[in-house]
Amino acid sequence: QVQLVESGGGLVQPGGSLRLSCAASGSISRLYGTGWYRQAPGKQRELVATITNSGWTNYADSVKGRFTISRDNAKNTVYLQMNSLKPEDTAVYYCNQAQYWGQGTQVTVSS
Repeated sequence: QVQLVESGGGLVQPGGSLRLSCAASGSISRLYGTGWYRQAPGKQRELVATITNSGWTNYADSVKGRFTISRDNAKNTVYLQMNSLKPEDTAVYYCNQAQYWGQGTQVTVSS
């Protein structure tokens, strides 16, 4: 069993930054890669970024060069650093490992 808890969302102006955290618990969590997904109102959930348990990363084209995914294995936490935020980044952001999902954290980019 894995539990994922996201935090760090909020309201930010265009061009601003936020850092999301995904704290994982469960002994098997460390075996999994982790992904960040997002879902905007009226849209399907989409992949934002992934990181394997050995540190390989992958990004959606829409966030390349602006977002950075990283992990702290000692804390069993995965981060998503989001810079140069745009209104179209507004969504609920979810953390995922295998079949497990967090509850989501709202990110709103607006002036």
